[in-house]
Amino acid sequence: MGKTVLSVDDSASMRQMVRLTLVDAGYDVVEAEDGKDALAKAQGASFNMVVTDLNMPNMDGLTLIRELRKLPAYKGVPIVFLTTESDDSRKQEAKAAGATGWITKPFNKDQLIAVVRKVIGT
Repeated sequence: MGKTVLSVDDSASMRQMVRLTLVDAGYDVVEAEDGKDALAKAQGASFNMVVTDLNMPNMDGLTLIRELRKLPAYKGVPIVFLTTESDDSRKQEAKAAGATGWITKPFNKDQLIAVVRKVIGT
């Protein structure tokens, strides 16, 4: 069975770009439209990695990370931000919340694949 990535973004087009990029690289992808949706999906399934936006309605990415890190199954799961934010203070806040890494939008497909391969393998 392949590795599964949870892609979280309130933009349907961004979720689609992430899904197409990762599916082409051999990963399975489950999409969530915001942090609340992602948390519900994470509680009902297990994912090898989470790629999340920062700014979303209902539950933002920082809150999502904090909530996921409370779940025993997600203590060691890599969580990477994929966001337009590039401010160092936001990156530090994300790291403190439990983020594994940070990719700035618009993303380079090869960069996203390289990060995913680095943290969860092929």
